[in-house]
Amino acid sequence: MPDPPTPSDSHITPPLPLPLPPHSPTPLPPRRKLRDRFGPGLIAGASDDDPSGIATYSQAGAQFGYGLGWVMLFSLPLMCAIQEISARIGRVTGRGIAGNLRRHYPKWPVRGLVALLLIANTINLGADLGAMAAALELVVGGPKLAYVALFAAVSVLLEVFVRYARYVAVLKWLTLSLFAYVGVALVVDVPWATVARAVVVPRLPGGGAALTVVVAILGTTISPYLFFWQCSQEVEEMRQRHVRPLRLSRLGSTGSELRRIRADTVIGMGVSNLIALFIILATAATLNASGVTDIQTSSQAAEALRPIAGPFTFYVFAAGIVGTGLLAVPVLAGSAAYAVAEVFQWQGSLDSKPRQARAFYGTIAAATLGGVALNFSALDPIKALYWAAVVNGVLAAPLMAVIMVIASNPRIMGRLTLPAWMRAVGWVATAVMAAATAGFFLL
Repeated sequence: MPDPPTPSDSHITPPLPLPLPPHSPTPLPPRRKLRDRFGPGLIAGASDDDPSGIATYSQAGAQFGYGLGWVMLFSLPLMCAIQEISARIGRVTGRGIAGNLRRHYPKWPVRGLVALLLIANTINLGADLGAMAAALELVVGGPKLAYVALFAAVSVLLEVFVRYARYVAVLKWLTLSLFAYVGVALVVDVPWATVARAVVVPRLPGGGAALTVVVAILGTTISPYLFFWQCSQEVEEMRQRHVRPLRLSRLGSTGSELRRIRADTVIGMGVSNLIALFIILATAATLNASGVTDIQTSSQAAEALRPIAGPFTFYVFAAGIVGTGLLAVPVLAGSAAYAVAEVFQWQGSLDSKPRQARAFYGTIAAATLGGVALNFSALDPIKALYWAAVVNGVLAAPLMAVIMVIASNPRIMGRLTLPAWMRAVGWVATAVMAAATAGFFLL
């Protein structure tokens, strides 16, 4: 049975406008400017290429050359489907994933899922902060741990004290840092005919070892924190525009919003996978071609590039690590805070002032501080990433199944449940992730 509404729900769901007179048509929301039509999906996709992801893609290119390029094409429709479904849940219901789970399903599994998300995100935060600091240390020297604390402080202060609209604009500009890896691939010698075959013809050039890397790539590209982030950002966008959830809007106003979500998601995930492919190409053309086949972190990849591809390529690659980290760290912390706030019915919005949402911003600060603490501990960063992957693997497939159930439930989605083709692709994505998770533990 769904929980009865509580006064605190108003902090999660945007207030509804006053009812219109009888026979009065529901006004359409104001048209968005082109630059405002892209945001949640674009930022989610760009943050997926975080320093931890860069390490995975670099290892794929260094160890197997161009042979695993096809994984980025294979995973694209799966990513697009589950991210679009997540975004639709937020836009249709006016609540995030955790908020919908809390209202319609038993509380104990919801809290368990959110606890796993918080743990995985905190470990990822630590790994990303450490990778950013290591990259900056390679470029300018200085104390790595001081850089970890600096990056963490900057990220938290921006999330807490910068208003949502301005902050999102900053994140959109940071997506441009991804194109550093396009530049790297364009200045090295890449055999494009070989690349074309590798992208469209699936193969496992190293047998079981290659399969392990494929599983790692899937776990990196289809990440639970992205589901929560994009869904919650759709709710934030509704608050900014003062519009109602689509399930309460007139039928004629839904088509343009759903098309906007699809375009935003496809572009965001397309950019994400394109950049990942270019990282594979750049490391294949340089490291693999020179016999360097073992890369554990993104900073190791940057350092290995310097004697092989020259200082320019090294600096661009290292700058990309810092830029993508500045984008990914707030998304990791923010997605955890949204989920925790919805479970406990706290006021949770990046547009809130600090005194209005102390617990929400406190969760952001606590998760980021936990990531900082991991860098000051004796924990090996490679082992930290391994355990983050384990937690994400445990979380991803069950969470995707829950998302599919929510999006197909007319009690939650009203008339805007998923069309049949989207349900099919979403369940295929869930099955692939379940198989990848099983492979992670078996390989």
